[in-house]
Amino acid sequence: RVQLVESGGGSVQAGGSLRLSCVASGDTDRATRYCMGWFRQSPGNEREGVAAIYMERGRAYYADSVKGRFTILRDVAKNTVYLEMNSLKPEDTSMYYCAADPEVICKITTEWNYMGQGTQVTVSS
Repeated sequence: RVQLVESGGGSVQAGGSLRLSCVASGDTDRATRYCMGWFRQSPGNEREGVAAIYMERGRAYYADSVKGRFTILRDVAKNTVYLEMNSLKPEDTSMYYCAADPEVICKITTEWNYMGQGTQVTVSS
């Protein structure tokens, strides 16, 4: 079993930045060595895939809505992924979830086998 714990959420004004962190523990060899990522969900809305990254090669994928503003990074030795968010917009306001081990392939997806409890990001105009 894998546990994912997010941190770094908060409230910022539009144009600001935040850095989210996610630490994986437990049975990480199988679940987190392949691919990890982030998705978000706000009340009344469907989940939206945000970013994903191959943990070994570091190849990253981004949703069009965040491309050029968000960067996903990983530290394999620490079983940690980060989401650096710049030029934040009010529409980025959401609960952000860290995830590991996608059900299909490493891509922008909301279908993961493991996910954290989420961290809230609020962007005011």
